[in-house]
Amino acid sequence: MMSPDTMDAVFQALASATRREVLDIVRNEPGCSVGAVASRFDVSRIAVMRHLTVLEEAGLIISDKRGRTRHLYMNAVPIQMIHDRWTSEYSALWSGRMLDIKCLAESRRARDGEADGEPGQGARDKGSHHE
Repeated sequence: MMSPDTMDAVFQALASATRREVLDIVRNEPGCSVGAVASRFDVSRIAVMRHLTVLEEAGLIISDKRGRTRHLYMNAVPIQMIHDRWTSEYSALWSGRMLDIKCLAESRRARDGEADGEPGQGARDKGSHHE
């Protein structure tokens, strides 16, 4: 289970368009260097390093230093954990509500049909031509 602080760090990291772009680069080029990422932006290398720090602190990027070069890898686990948490909880909420709406619609249809003297016919059928 992801802690609220960790979740906040992931959302904060993903709130920046530049950091999302950095993540896309690292995802598409696993093991790329910091210099390779920095060369894609019109900002200083230090500015890119700050974005990388935020992404690393959120656990979205893992780096492996070999010699003088840091190789970057995307870690999708935090995003997957957030996805699982939110989709599971909200999917359950909405499927329960959809079931309630379906039951309500069916009971109204049955009630409207009975009022018209046609059991099982709904209000939607009112005004339609019966042959």
